[in-house]
Amino acid sequence: MYRIGATVLLLAAIVPFLRSASSFVESAILPIQPVEGGPIPRDAITRTRPDLSKRSDSPTDVCFRWAQQSALVNGTLYLYGGEASAESGQTDDLWNNDFLTLDLTKTWDIASPSLTGLSQPSGPPAVALGYLWNSYDSLYLYGGEFSWKPVTTPTAFSLWEYSIASQSWIEHTNPTTSSGDNAPSNGDSVQRAAEGAGISVPSLGRGFYFGGHQDGYTTEGWSQSIYRIYLQSLLEFTFPGYTNDQVYTLDSGTTAGTDGNYRNITVGGLQSSAGFTERADGVLIYVPGFGEQGILLALAGGTNTTYTQMNNIDVYDIANSTWYKQSTSGSVPNIRVNPCAVMAAAPDGSSYNIYMFGGQSLQPAGAQNEYEDMWILTLPSFTWIEVDQSNQSVPYGRSGHTCNVWDGQMIVVGGYVGTELSCETPGIYVFDMSNLQWVQQFTALSPGTDTGSSDSTSSSSSSGASASASSGSGSTGTATAKGSSSTSSASSDFNSTGSNNPLNQQPAQLANGTSPGGMEGSYGYTVPQVVIDIIGGNASGGATVTAPVETATGGPLATGKPITYTVTQPNGATVTETSTPGSGTGTSTSSSGGGGGPNIAAIVVGVICGILFFVVCYLAFCAYVYRKQLQLYKQHVEMSQRQARGEKVPAIPGLLGTDSPKSSSDRARLGAQPAWVQSESASQRTGGAYSGGQTSSSGPGAASGNTSGGSAGGYQSVRRESDQSSTNDLMDGHEPTFVGVLLNPRRSLRVVNRD
Repeated sequence: MYRIGATVLLLAAIVPFLRSASSFVESAILPIQPVEGGPIPRDAITRTRPDLSKRSDSPTDVCFRWAQQSALVNGTLYLYGGEASAESGQTDDLWNNDFLTLDLTKTWDIASPSLTGLSQPSGPPAVALGYLWNSYDSLYLYGGEFSWKPVTTPTAFSLWEYSIASQSWIEHTNPTTSSGDNAPSNGDSVQRAAEGAGISVPSLGRGFYFGGHQDGYTTEGWSQSIYRIYLQSLLEFTFPGYTNDQVYTLDSGTTAGTDGNYRNITVGGLQSSAGFTERADGVLIYVPGFGEQGILLALAGGTNTTYTQMNNIDVYDIANSTWYKQSTSGSVPNIRVNPCAVMAAAPDGSSYNIYMFGGQSLQPAGAQNEYEDMWILTLPSFTWIEVDQSNQSVPYGRSGHTCNVWDGQMIVVGGYVGTELSCETPGIYVFDMSNLQWVQQFTALSPGTDTGSSDSTSSSSSSGASASASSGSGSTGTATAKGSSSTSSASSDFNSTGSNNPLNQQPAQLANGTSPGGMEGSYGYTVPQVVIDIIGGNASGGATVTAPVETATGGPLATGKPITYTVTQPNGATVTETSTPGSGTGTSTSSSGGGGGPNIAAIVVGVICGILFFVVCYLAFCAYVYRKQLQLYKQHVEMSQRQARGEKVPAIPGLLGTDSPKSSSDRARLGAQPAWVQSESASQRTGGAYSGGQTSSSGPGAASGNTSGGSAGGYQSVRRESDQSSTNDLMDGHEPTFVGVLLNPRRSLRVVNRD
C-alpha cells in the first residue's frame, strides 16, 4: 500500500511537466532535431538562425544623412546604414547601421515625413555606399565600405538577408560564383565592393551591381598601402527560388538555393574593349522591353582621374549578357559622379522617362561642386531634356543621396551638400514627375492593403512568380491581348491599393498570370509636356518617336521595341501605340476623338522658322543688289573723272549718255530687234520718250489706236521717272546705301539691270 501511494505521487508530479514540455522545446534557441546520419543540412541551420537585433531603435532625427542603402517594397521605403552626423561639424563616427522605414501609403509633409526607426541589427556591418537588393519578400545587403574615421578593418564578406515577413536578419556566408554566359569565373569567392551602381529586378528574380571599387576599406586582408582598384564587372545575384538560364548550373530550370546564385559577367560584348572603362559612383536603370528580359542602362560615374560621358550610354542586354553602346541626342548633362536616378513609364508604355538629379563634379581637383539640376532621358528616342526648375524651391545641390519612385513621385533622401548648411533635418524631398515641380508633401495615391502585410507580401510574391514564369512574354515586345484588354478597360476609374496593385504599376500594365506587368512605382504618372514636345503623343503616351534618334547600330535597341499597352481614357476613347522594331516610325490611333490633336507648338515653331527663312533670303537678295549697284557707282565716278580730264571713255548704259548709232551696222542691229526692245532702247537713249502724252502700241495681241496717258501712259510715265531718278542719283554723286536698297529694292534692281 505504501508503494502504491508513492507511485501515485510520482506520476502526479511528472505528468504536468510532460504536458508543458512542448512549450519548453518551442522556446529553445534551436529546436530539437531527430537523430539522423550525416551532417546537419545547411539550410536547416540558416532557417533557424536567431534574430540578431539590438534593443535600441535607429534615430530618425539626425543633422545630415548620406551614402545610405535603400530599397522600396510594397509602399515601404527601407533605408539602411550609410553615414550620418548628429550635430553640425561632426567628422568622426559617421558610419552606422541605422535601419529605418518611410511609409509611402500615407500622405505626409516633407517637414514631418512618416519615418520610423527600426531596431539596429547587431549582425550586418555598418557600411556605406553599398546596395540593398530586394525581392518581393526579402532585402539583401551587398557591398559597401567600412569606416575610415576611425579606421575599421573590414570583415569577410557575407550577404545579409532581411526577411520582411519575420522581420529578422539572416547571414549567408562564404558566397562563391557560378560560371555562365560571358562569366568564366566559377567557384571564386565573392568579394565586397563599394560605390558601384546597383539595381533590383524582382520580376526576373535578380539583382545587379555594376563597377565600383575595392580597397582596404572593403576587402578583408587588403593592405592600406595598396591602391584601390576600379571595376568594370557586372555582378548578378539570382534570388533564392528563381531560375536563370544564363547560369550553367541553373539552365535546366533549376532554381537557386537558399543562398542564391552569383554570376560575375566580365567579357560581355564591349565590356572587354578599351572603350569600356572602369567606373564607380554611377547609376544603373532597368528598362523592360526591347530585349527578351529587358535592358540595363549605365549612367554617369568615373574613377579618380577619368569620367563617363553621357552622350554615349552603355546598354546591357540581360537575355544575351552583352553590352552595347547607344548615342544620345539633345543637350548633354555635365560629367558627374554620385547622382541619383529613377524611371517611370507612360500609361501606355510607349515611352520610358529617366529622371536624374544632382551629383558631384570633382574637376578641377580640390574644387568639387554639387549639382542641383534635373535631367530627363526619354526612351526610346534617347534624348536628354533639362528640366526648368526656375521659380521653384529646389533642394541644395547634393551627391550620395538616394532616389526612389512611388505613385509617380520621386522621393529624395539625404545627400552630401557641402559646407553651406549647418544641418538638414529631416532632409527628405519630393518631386512631382508629371508636373515637373518640387512639392511640399508626398501625396499617397495607393493606400496600404486592408488585409495586412502578409497578404500584401503574398500578393507580391505571386506576381513575382508569374513574372518569372512568363518573362518570355517580353520577347515579343507587346503585352498579351488578355492582359491588355482586361487592364485597360478599368484604367479610367481604377483605384490602386496595396491589395490590388502591390507593385504600384500603371492601370493598363498590372501584373497578371501571363505577364510581369510594367514599371513599378509608375502609378499616377503622366508624360510631361516638355517630353511630349520631343517624342509626340500626349500625356497618356502615344509617342510617335519609337526608336533612337541616333540610329542604333546593334543590339536590342536595333531589333527590339518597348512593351506597349492599350489605355482607356476618361472619355471612353482608347489610345494604342504601335511600332515596328527598329523602324523608327510609329502611329498613334484613337477612337471617339480621343487623340492628341494638332501640335500647336510645332505649328508655331514652323511658322516662325518660315518667316525667318524668308527674311534671310530677302537680306541676301538685297545684299547682292547693293553690291552690284555700288560697283556701278564706282565705275560711274571713275568715268566721270576721266571725262572731266578730257579722256575718251566708253559708254556705260544707264549711267552716261550715249550717242545714236553712227554706222549702218549699228542701225541694222537696232532695226533687227523686236519692237518692244527697240522702244526700250530708245527710252534709254532719250531718257524721256515715255514722259507723257500718247503712246502707240503695236505687235501681236496689242490693241490698235491711241490710248490716253491716264492708263498705260500714266504707269509708264511713273516707271520711267523712277528709272531716271535712280540714274540721276548716281549722276549726282549720291553713293547708294544698303538701307536704301532694303527700302526700295525694285528701283535699285532696275539700275543694276541696265548694266
